[in-house]
Amino acid sequence: MEIREDDLTGPEIAALLQAHLTLMRSTSPEESAHALDIDGLRQPNITFWSVWDDGQLLGCGALKELDPMHGEIKSMHTTAACRGRGIAGKLLRHILDVAMSRGYRRVSLETGSTDHFLPARNLYAKHGFVTTGPFAGYGPDPHSAFMTLQLP
Repeated sequence: MEIREDDLTGPEIAALLQAHLTLMRSTSPEESAHALDIDGLRQPNITFWSVWDDGQLLGCGALKELDPMHGEIKSMHTTAACRGRGIAGKLLRHILDVAMSRGYRRVSLETGSTDHFLPARNLYAKHGFVTTGPFAGYGPDPHSAFMTLQLP
């Protein structure tokens, strides 16, 4: 398995991100779906990675710099066929390693609050994330769960 920094130009990643957006919009009200489209991820303060194995795209994730000490995890997604294989955990550890190497003191995220998102919330909790309030311009939302991790 290889985690690569991705320039978001390949057709495979475009298709995966479209599937991610479709899923997010089908499981959350429009005003509560905060997933970024491919253009939203092409920002200078966002680093995007894709996960590959033997030429097959398995998943993706991104790290957005909110300020020099605080990052936000965005667009974590594993293909349906590859869920449960530990891919998201490996990618999350990679993203957290990058965040620490940048000197971030905290990494936060927004995910859904419904049962559909329970596996994601469990993954983040397993890696030390705790529930927090809205951050970085998010407002209170019953469909959102906010989590944060203090880094060493």
